[in-house]
Amino acid sequence: MPSLGAIRSRARSRSRPLPRPTERSALPLRDLLAEALAGLLQRPGRSALTMLGTVLGIGAFVAILGLTATAGGQIDKRFSVLSATEVTVQDVGSAQNARSGTGIADPISFPPDADHRIETLNGVVSAGVYWPLPLRQPTVSAAPDLVSPGSASGSGLTLYAASPGALAAIDPVYSQGLGFNAFHAARKEHVAVLGSAAASRLGITRLDAEPAVFINGTPYTVVGIISDLRRVPELLLSVVIPDTTALSAYGQPTDQRASMLIETRLGAAQLIAGQAALALRPDAPNLFKITAPPDPTTLRDGVTGDFNALFLLLAGITLVIGAVGIANTTLVAVLERTGEIGLRRALGARPRHIAAQFLTESAALGTLGGLIGTSLGTAVVIGTALARQWTAVLAPWTVLPAPLIGTMVGLLAGLYPALRAAYVEPAEALRR
Repeated sequence: MPSLGAIRSRARSRSRPLPRPTERSALPLRDLLAEALAGLLQRPGRSALTMLGTVLGIGAFVAILGLTATAGGQIDKRFSVLSATEVTVQDVGSAQNARSGTGIADPISFPPDADHRIETLNGVVSAGVYWPLPLRQPTVSAAPDLVSPGSASGSGLTLYAASPGALAAIDPVYSQGLGFNAFHAARKEHVAVLGSAAASRLGITRLDAEPAVFINGTPYTVVGIISDLRRVPELLLSVVIPDTTALSAYGQPTDQRASMLIETRLGAAQLIAGQAALALRPDAPNLFKITAPPDPTTLRDGVTGDFNALFLLLAGITLVIGAVGIANTTLVAVLERTGEIGLRRALGARPRHIAAQFLTESAALGTLGGLIGTSLGTAVVIGTALARQWTAVLAPWTVLPAPLIGTMVGLLAGLYPALRAAYVEPAEALRR
């Protein structure tokens, strides 16, 4: 018969529950996101200020790349329209003679039909020859009785001869009248075109009275006043007469040789530069020096590259400041919620659950800041383009990764506070 102690021992063993396997706590993704959102909304003002650094950094990143791309497009467009369609041809005939030892200055190396020879090339819009008049001390005035020696040089005016093609190639805008044409050049007419600054100094503002300008006492009827031009800006302070008239009255250019200005269609400049000398003088193409425009893409890339390097550095500094702000706020939240962390640990939360919660909060701050910053940066680019009448350029690789950059900033900023929260001892946290 079993003893009383054995019976009691069996009774106690039967009353005990059987040991069960250890239960591991879990944190579903839905609960994790809900906890992170609750943590952010608990102090919305502080969360908004924390996001400010990320908003500014991402916004600056998107706006800088967008604006430099947009401005680069405008630089490329303007450069292409002006310099990339301009070829200059210089007469170096006298230099060739100097090297050969003759010391005799050639007459003008351009043939009489130079304009026509170049304009027949495919891709040329207009072309013409021009040069300063070979006058030592010219006198220029708006009336014969006002002529005084040296008045042209004293007033800062310059005198030029130009063919009708050269006058068209400078792309002038006339405020009064028009330029001289092939008819005036063929008849060697005494007509002149004034730049706006030259007309102002001579006191000529209207052409209805058919005013004249007197060069060394010889009258030239003013047929046009140029208010603006896209090439050869020095002609705004000049008196320009037909090249045939200048050759008849003042002879060949001596001190400064003649030059030719060629306006080409976009993309044809390099081709024309290779053909111009041979088209002008098949017998002596070495009498001319051709200057072709540089590659506009190189200029654009250099300008935009400098701007990008400078402003992206500033955007990076702003992102670092935003990351420090997120890290500081997350760390303060860890210290403030030490008791909560201890209670969660005591109820079975594992360290990785605590770390995941705070990492999710910091990543949410970074992502939200990235989205807001991307929207603001895009709005700045579009608004600037509309105000300046530009075409906005926003590359997908600029806009799409921007929120992800904000997420990465938030994750990196919250890494240390999350690890610190994960290793808080429950007993020590509950005592606080």
